[in-house]
Formats: sequence, structure tokens, C-alpha cells
Amino acid sequence: MLETSARLLHLLSLLQLRREWTGSALADRMEVTERTVRRDIGKLRTLGYPIHASPGVAGGYQLGAGAQLPPLLLDDDEALAVALGLSAVTASPVAGIGEASVRALTKLEQVLPSRLRPRFAGLRSAVTRMAAVSTPVRPEILTALSSAITERRTVVFRYSRQDGESSRRLVEPYRLVDTGRRWYLVAWDTLREDWRTFRVDRCQSVPAQRERFTPRPLPARDLALYVQQSVTRSPYQYDVVVRLTGTIDEVSQKVSPDTAELQSDGEGHTLMRAGFDSLDWPLMHLVALELEFEILEPPQMRERARLAAARLTRASGDSPTA
Repeated sequence: MLETSARLLHLLSLLQLRREWTGSALADRMEVTERTVRRDIGKLRTLGYPIHASPGVAGGYQLGAGAQLPPLLLDDDEALAVALGLSAVTASPVAGIGEASVRALTKLEQVLPSRLRPRFAGLRSAVTRMAAVSTPVRPEILTALSSAITERRTVVFRYSRQDGESSRRLVEPYRLVDTGRRWYLVAWDTLREDWRTFRVDRCQSVPAQRERFTPRPLPARDLALYVQQSVTRSPYQYDVVVRLTGTIDEVSQKVSPDTAELQSDGEGHTLMRAGFDSLDWPLMHLVALELEFEILEPPQMRERARLAAARLTRASGDSPTA
């Protein structure tokens, strides 16, 4: 019985390794006869694993998608990669994924071989994820959009704008972009006949698929950069440009990519570009960074900084100086 069970697990791992196997190739790898392979295939089918067989010289066996996930047999590097991935997404902005990741990680750690535990502990302790406020997204909305992108189908959904107004959107979806705090959809809005960037967490309904569409030229080669520019600069009244004292690595630890666009500006300095409807908010944000900075654009912001500095000086009880 033990030998048969071990052979079935070996056969299952081989079927997961390659898309399709011939009976003779499986027999050679398992060092059994083709008759034994056929018998073991039948046993796996009785256990609920859908294994498809195609006849002929070029035919073979293929593991299909079933109602339950079969046991995954991973090598050392694959097990470490899965464990680290689960550990990283425990703070995912996808609703429910964090808790599910913890459960899956607990199961994996229980069966992780003792030789891998020190490596996993060392890697996890060496990687630190900065906490960030994120907006949860329903996973069924992400999967619906992802499926529509793959199948090139338009989708319709209810969407809540920034001002809270709800509207019906019919779009051609092209790409999902994860900024770490939020998910965005790059799509062609068929009613407005223009490219739009949608915050996925503002989708009020699960997108429903409609007819297929012919792909059109994308608005940019780098859609991740396109989203960053769209959400940090385009919709706002003021385009703020500030020169910060600090390397781009140092500044990026304090400034989120969906808040501002960062660019290295020589040794020890970084340019920050972002859009705002008010000039008071960026001033407060810049002071909170605790970095020296120089306001480059717009000129109105320099005047706001002078007024704020004089107000703070008076509040501190000192007399303002030129």
C-alpha cells in the first residue's frame, strides 16, 4: 500500500510538472510498465483528479482543472518562494486575501522541512515591508476585470467618482496596475471616447462582460508610469515641483508612488512632482517629511510658503525677520 501511494504521488507530481505526458514517457520516468501507468491514472481519477487522455501516437495524459486543488509537490526553492510570497501579501489591499494568506502560510510552515526553516526565517527577517494605508478591493472585482482583459471583452459597472456621484461605465479594459496601496484600471471609456484611469476600489458592482473589442493603440508604452502620472498630476489645478535634499531611495521611503512622481536630480537631491487642488496641503506634507526642500513650481506656492512661515513665526512668539 505504501509503495502504491508513493507511486501515485510521484505520478501526480509529474503531471503537474509538464503540460502533457505520453504513457511511455511516464512509464520511463516512474520505472514501471505502461499498464501500471494506466492503472494509476484510473486510481487518480477515482480520487477526483480530472486527467484527460488523448489517443494516438502523439496523444498522452494531461491534468485538468478540477473541483479541488490537488496536493502541490514543491522543491526547496519553490517552497521558499511560495512561503515568502504568502508572507508578503498578508498586508495586501485585496479584501480577504491577508487572512487567507496567513492561513495558507500556517499550513505551509507546519510541513516545511526542518532544513528549510532556518533559510525561511533568515529571509523573512531580512525583508521589511513598510506599512501603508491601503484601500481594500473585493477580489471578485479584480478577477472579473482580469478575465475581461485576457478575453478582450468590454465590461460595464457602476463607478463612484471622487465627489461621490455614481455613474454607469462601459469600458474596454487593458491593464490592472497595483501601486501597493491601491489598484487602478487603465481602460478606454466608450461613452466618453477617451482613456481613463479608474480606482478599482470605487467600483460599486462586479464588472459584467459584454462583446469583444479590437485592441487600440495604448496611451503610453509604460502603463505603470501612465497611471502614476494620471493619479498624481493630471486631475489637479496646481502642478507642484519641489527639489528635496535626499537621494531618491531615501525620499521614496517617505513618499508613496501614488502620491507623487520622483526623479533623481544629481547627487543627494530628488525632484518631486505632484498635483494638488490646494497649495496648503503640499506645504504641510513637505514640512512633515523633515527634509530640506526648495519650491520650484508654481510661483504661487512660494508666496503661500512665505505667508505660512510668517504665521508660524508669530505663533511661536518671535518677531518675523526678512
